[in-house]
Amino acid sequence: MEQFADLWDPVPGWLNTASYGLPPRPAWEALQSVLADWRVGATSWEPWDESTSRSRAAFARLIGADVADVFVGSTVSGAVAPIAAALPDGARVLTDDVEFTSNVFPWKTHEDRGVEVIGVPTAELLDAIRPGVDVVAVSVVQSSTGTVLDVAKVVAASKEIGALVVLDASQAMGWLPLTVDGVDALIVHTYKWLMSPRGATLGYLSPRLQERCRPAAAGWYSGVGGGRSYYGTEMELYADARRFDQSPSWFCFVGAAPALELVEQIGVETINRHNVALANEFREGLGLPPSDSAIVSTTLAGAEEAFAAAGIRAAVRDGKLRASFHLYTTRADVHQALAALKPLT
Repeated sequence: MEQFADLWDPVPGWLNTASYGLPPRPAWEALQSVLADWRVGATSWEPWDESTSRSRAAFARLIGADVADVFVGSTVSGAVAPIAAALPDGARVLTDDVEFTSNVFPWKTHEDRGVEVIGVPTAELLDAIRPGVDVVAVSVVQSSTGTVLDVAKVVAASKEIGALVVLDASQAMGWLPLTVDGVDALIVHTYKWLMSPRGATLGYLSPRLQERCRPAAAGWYSGVGGGRSYYGTEMELYADARRFDQSPSWFCFVGAAPALELVEQIGVETINRHNVALANEFREGLGLPPSDSAIVSTTLAGAEEAFAAAGIRAAVRDGKLRASFHLYTTRADVHQALAALKPLT
């Protein structure tokens, strides 16, 4: 990891990647360059949009998907919406009872036609995948607790009953190795562990799910032929997942492309070892057992105030202190955080 350390310039004490990631230098510099061009009108937008294609391709490689099955958007909830709209009346959606609401509310807006959203505790999720469940919609890593989903077991149990598997990987992708084997949809916002500007979302849709969904948000960008889709009443959409594209926020993808490519270059397995080792060193210092997560969530009275006094930036979620560890986190950050909390333990 040492050869990549100079790609970031964090102020010591940033333990909050689960809220947003810090841009690596290639992403930051690419963004500054296009912002400078935008300010003076130095170029048209087409060169900026090449970053959307690069982001799409890097995402596909990272999850082992065909690039034709990848779409782009701006939010997780917006990406889930067409899947939820494709559910039949009376469908049942199973999720975690602490699931981040971007993967809850799009389903719940269909309750007026009998769609039922069922939340169960994390430890009970696998056993709750039973006949009668139509969709399992859950995060690969829980935002509030850091709990890592056993994706293989969830996929296997869902296949047995014919349920769709829709995963929010926003708190996982970038540090946890992932594939889309057996998954129907995997959606990620890139501004956390993929260290991109907020506004670049990427998603995978299995071919069978693409057939079930209507591209209700179709616009010029999801139309074949570039400028031919700008005007008029004739519509020809892409035949693959690109028909679900939303017109991308250019500058967000300009920052996303080099960040995703850097994650590829370093290797997710390498990042995983680094992040989990630091998280477990922090856990050990608090007297907690080791875990497989880059997120540490714990209840410790006075921790938020102690961190603030020491200049440690973390988060409080669901009443618990949440610290998260990524590429630019160092052992010195861990020791600084533990020193701040020592009077409380």
